[in-house]
Amino acid sequence: MAEATPPLTPMSLATLLGRIDHEWTSRRKIFDLPTARFWQPDPDIDLGFDFLGRRCATPIGPAAGPHSQLAQNIVLSWLGGSRLFELKTVQIIDDLEIARPCIDMQTIGYNIEWSQELTVPQSLTEYVKASMLLEMLREWEPLVEFVGTDPGAHVFDMSVGYDLAGISDEKVASFIRGMRDASTEIDQLRTEIAGAAGGAFAHLADLDFNPHISDTLTLSTFHGCPPEEIESITKHLIDVHDLDVIVKLNPTLLGYDTVAGIVNDELGYTDVPVKEQAFADDLQFDRGIELIGELNDYAKERGKKFGIKLTNTLVVDNQKGFMPDETMYLSGPPLHVLACTLLDTLATALPGQLDVPGHKGDIMVSFSAGITKDNLADALATGVNPATVCSDLLKPGGYGRLKPMLKNLTTDIRESGHADLLSWRAARQATAVAGGHSTTAAQHVAAIRGDGIGPYHLSGNEKLPREVDNELEMFGCVACNFCVTVCPNDAFTNIKSLAGVDAMNGRQQYLVFAELCNECGNCMTFCPEEGDPAFIKPRLYTDPELFAARASTETQGYLLADGKVIDSRGPDPSVPLIQQLLDSEAGNPLASAASGTSAADGAS
Repeated sequence: MAEATPPLTPMSLATLLGRIDHEWTSRRKIFDLPTARFWQPDPDIDLGFDFLGRRCATPIGPAAGPHSQLAQNIVLSWLGGSRLFELKTVQIIDDLEIARPCIDMQTIGYNIEWSQELTVPQSLTEYVKASMLLEMLREWEPLVEFVGTDPGAHVFDMSVGYDLAGISDEKVASFIRGMRDASTEIDQLRTEIAGAAGGAFAHLADLDFNPHISDTLTLSTFHGCPPEEIESITKHLIDVHDLDVIVKLNPTLLGYDTVAGIVNDELGYTDVPVKEQAFADDLQFDRGIELIGELNDYAKERGKKFGIKLTNTLVVDNQKGFMPDETMYLSGPPLHVLACTLLDTLATALPGQLDVPGHKGDIMVSFSAGITKDNLADALATGVNPATVCSDLLKPGGYGRLKPMLKNLTTDIRESGHADLLSWRAARQATAVAGGHSTTAAQHVAAIRGDGIGPYHLSGNEKLPREVDNELEMFGCVACNFCVTVCPNDAFTNIKSLAGVDAMNGRQQYLVFAELCNECGNCMTFCPEEGDPAFIKPRLYTDPELFAARASTETQGYLLADGKVIDSRGPDPSVPLIQQLLDSEAGNPLASAASGTSAADGAS
């Protein structure tokens, strides 16, 4: 990536609405997600729960990460059935230069990106934009058939980090205030609705958008953050911003011997070097137990709610070499075992304090660690609210993997003779106790560290993505569609090949919205052919300044104005082919985007 250029340039609200209208009209998709992957609630099964006292219609959503940073990310998650959105962590340092690639999903999942890649004002705009889009889609008549007349309540949960100095700074403080009252942002964005291409949403320009975007917050702190700092930040967020707060905990609370024993010995990941120093630097278990009780009491005394989240990723040494940093962060299947073990351990150490089956306390526990279609029900049975997802959505299918999760959960609840999540959970707890376990958490841990260890063990996760002996080309490939589905930002799209054009092999061609590509490397991981799709496929720009700034490194770029190629750094013969693709019936989802619209309107 060219230095001194933003990794992401958000699309304007008008452009996003134009894309929705175009894709819906031309192919019955929204941001490349087909209607077959839209979630429609079952009226007979209530999957809802209370998130810190706020009703939420389903117990899943994207974790703070690559799937909750841009407006279209959140729309895609919502269409798939998410109703709790843990927004990507915002911090004072908003000009980070994150090394690339930053995601490694070859097997279990690692990353080196841990904060927002937008400026703080841009993050606010994206989240307000996303909230407005969801309100409009709820009212958009064409969607009723696919999401139902009542898609259910959703919650936006803020995330900030990483120390008191940064969080109390005016930059982050103004972000939090803006999320609590987004009236100014809404007024600025509203003007784009009536003028969006196609006019499909013009009748919603005067919608009474809710300015109250979020009043809950999950605190993320650096590994090694002192307990006094965690305490001070939490109290600051409660006292200054009047927020209900969740504190994200690290798997290091289990101690080095336990974690290394699980990861390296039980699960067989002998090549994962667990960093012993990280355990010495992090919050210690006994102090953590005290801190959880103290912060819960502090919140209750002020009429607020408190919760914990399990867990942050695990710091490990980078010996793979795919990503450039010396340290990387482990997620996926082994983290699931660690987080569930920590839940069981905390429940034992905090009897009657956690809001989980068998304890009936008031400290809510949210969860994010290796959630999949196959373990979602067992994880939710432990009492966590909600179970957020990241690694699984980075695999082929992407956001389309959410609906099967909810479908399986719905089936499980119905077939057990229940009609709602709460009564089903109580029944699962009774079954666990009858089977000799103290709680459903203890039962789940016994399973995944016993006879059910297979999906979490190295032997179940060492298979690499499929490869074919073929070099990726600009036009023509195996057309697996993986690049479209594994990109969290929807930076890829496909268009049917032009009939009778010899240069276009295959049934469809792939294009990259360059401004939405942060070069995370996930498409390269899953592309079966040799090469990086993000740089080999045509890269479309709408921002002339960004296009010019990347002049020294861009070799496949095409600058558009009103859907026409007006400048090219790609092969000259490709320009007419790309223009024909954009002009085709399946056509160009950026046809309405005038030069500069994306950049100018996507930032504050």
